[in-house]
Amino acid sequence: MESPNLELALIGNCSIGALIDKKGTVSWMCYPRFDGEPVFCSLLKSGKQETGGSFAIDLIDLESTEQAYEHNTAIVKTRLMDRFGNGIEILDFAPRFHQYGRIHRPTTIMRKIIPIGSPRVKVRCNPNHSDGAGKFHRTQGSNHIRYIGDDLALRLTTDLSVTAILDETTFVLGETKHLVFGEDVSITENISELTDRFFTETESYWQEWCRYLAIPFEWQEAVIRAAITLKLSSYEDTGAIIAAMTTSIPEAANTVRNWDYRFCWLRDSYFTVQSLNRLGVTRTMEQYLQYIMNIVATMNGKGLQPVYCINSKKDMPERLLEAMDGYRGMGPVRIGNQAAEQIQHDVYGAVILSATQMFFDERIRRRGDEGLFRLLEHVGELAIANYNQPDAGLWELRGQQHVHTFSSMMCWTAADRLAKIADKLSLAEKSSYWREHADKIKQTINERGFNKSLNAYTATWDGDTLDASLLLAFELGFVEAKSPEFIGTLEAIEKHLKPAGSKYLFRYITQDDFGEPENAFTICSFWYIDALAAVGRKDEARKLFEDLLERRNSLGLLSEDINPETGELWGNFPQTYSMVGIINSARVLSKRWEEAL
Repeated sequence: MESPNLELALIGNCSIGALIDKKGTVSWMCYPRFDGEPVFCSLLKSGKQETGGSFAIDLIDLESTEQAYEHNTAIVKTRLMDRFGNGIEILDFAPRFHQYGRIHRPTTIMRKIIPIGSPRVKVRCNPNHSDGAGKFHRTQGSNHIRYIGDDLALRLTTDLSVTAILDETTFVLGETKHLVFGEDVSITENISELTDRFFTETESYWQEWCRYLAIPFEWQEAVIRAAITLKLSSYEDTGAIIAAMTTSIPEAANTVRNWDYRFCWLRDSYFTVQSLNRLGVTRTMEQYLQYIMNIVATMNGKGLQPVYCINSKKDMPERLLEAMDGYRGMGPVRIGNQAAEQIQHDVYGAVILSATQMFFDERIRRRGDEGLFRLLEHVGELAIANYNQPDAGLWELRGQQHVHTFSSMMCWTAADRLAKIADKLSLAEKSSYWREHADKIKQTINERGFNKSLNAYTATWDGDTLDASLLLAFELGFVEAKSPEFIGTLEAIEKHLKPAGSKYLFRYITQDDFGEPENAFTICSFWYIDALAAVGRKDEARKLFEDLLERRNSLGLLSEDINPETGELWGNFPQTYSMVGIINSARVLSKRWEEAL
């Protein structure tokens, strides 16, 4: 059995998502939503344990594989060829299209298998339940298999031999066949006609969606793929946006830096909706804004968590699973995330930054008003009360707390944007109040968070270590990009956070709860690119950006981390932060359409 890697395609429909490897195996899918039961979980099983947890279409005597997305869609085509010239093409997608005045997005994946010559194949569908530990009880129908667990029932409907699937026997595929997997409901329509119709409708939906993207002239394919991936990471029913589809892909080999990212970080989600908004995708932003407003409305005077479940609930207790030994056997596998219990003060700025768009973007249907402003003031009060207080920081240190300069800057951002909103609403007294607090916070940060010896903003107050997140200082509006303070910070960061021989930026290089980081954090290199461009070093920025695009997998996707020596992808996948970086840097660096044509 080959070791898994992150050469994976993502399909989805904003209700569910699935990862498919180069051989056409569904190796990861949670059900009935992103943070649900991992019914296909072979990605986190090394093979040393009992097999199962995958949905495979095996080609006997396999010799070569190809995989690509259908143009401007979330539909993936996998082509497998054997050594005799026979083969199959597998078209995988999750239906998404307009129907009855709304978006139809069932918790279903569809698979169409097209023969080339006379291929011999075997179909294996073995979902797991109980966190990968349990096998479903299977019952056979004339054209379907039911998978029945303690709390979940699933169904595979097909025009293939049900017996061949249950017994995993090899057969010659003589004509195009179809597989529909998902909710336990009867399909009364001809499955071939149903799959073809849903395929056509889904293909049309995504291609039409892409038509309205305000993309840059250069790197269009990369930006479109990133935009689709970000869209697939939004859970449309509530508006939540998850950080990644997976849990427990290690940040680096054998480091136990394995976390569950199937939740909504308010910070990450702000950058996601900001990026999509710049491309003209306003609907996802509006849905997310509704999600965070629901959270803010139920604060009851308490602080905000950095991360919430996709149904906006607070609790996600972290636990270790024994039934899965982890990616390449590198456990542990974690479900839930202890970060929900942490104090991270930058979250106040993230919420207000997101909500600010409701007051200034004329495209939004529900515009911000004085009532919403009053609600946001509660968040702002928490920002000015905590800007000088210790927290775990945006990198979520588990064993230590400091006053983190980035957290303080985000608290300044909260006050600064509230002042601007008050101006917009002609609330002069409120504008003065928030501007006074913003100025006070800024002055204190410049006194405590700027190290004159290093000529740079530092990771913590009165500290001497660097943090890549401070490259965002100019984008937040805290400093001008070409100010001496920012240029000094940029130079210090590139000196200290790019280890010898590395082209990529680390988020920090100091010891944390698990030792020193071994891999570069992908979004930090994109922040570095944007900073280089902002200070006038655009040629360097373009060169690094082109290099980072080469690090994407063959489907155009990025994970959380990159090995600086080998370029191998590590960390949860696909990482929304990283895909945001592609969009933002492409927009910064691209030739303008007016100049290019």
